[in-house]
Amino acid sequence: MFTGIVTDVGRVRAVRDTNRDRRFEIETAFDVASLALGASVSHAGCCLTVVETGEGWFAVEVSGETLSMTTLGDWHEGRRVNLERAARVGDELGGHIVSGHVDGVGEVLSVESEGGSHRVRIRAPRPLHRFIAPKGSITVEGVSLTVNEVEDDVFGVNLIPHTWDVTTLGEMKPCGRVNLEIDMLARYVARLAEFGKP
Repeated sequence: MFTGIVTDVGRVRAVRDTNRDRRFEIETAFDVASLALGASVSHAGCCLTVVETGEGWFAVEVSGETLSMTTLGDWHEGRRVNLERAARVGDELGGHIVSGHVDGVGEVLSVESEGGSHRVRIRAPRPLHRFIAPKGSITVEGVSLTVNEVEDDVFGVNLIPHTWDVTTLGEMKPCGRVNLEIDMLARYVARLAEFGKP
């Protein structure tokens, strides 16, 4: 489990196709010595397992399913990536409960300056848009955000300067693709509502 609070922006240092899909090596400022093999790390909102570590880097392997359902299939050497280590019992929950399971890929429609902040509009894939509500939470590229408004399959978020500066969200451009994870609570409320129907 994660909280959607990015703790490092890493960089893809190597990409290699293997017999088991694709391997990424990620440069990081994390204390790699404390990163155990098998540990879970959120990469732009996608939970991946550490399979090897080296000085200042770690490696993960990604299945074809994950590559096809997220933006990870677009990754290349040099790409910057939002990273978050798994939450531990007792950690401060600064964002919201995030599973690291990407629900879909959204399309950035617009990015506009608004005072010191930036307002971003994103189109969510159908039927995922049904789970996005004003003042609810959503994870975009692994970052916990509050939804400002929703109009059909388009939602808006506001990024404060800190978030803009310390994550990869400051690199978003119209027509760009972003990983989305809906609020876990919304997912289960909707599922319960389905069971309540005759």
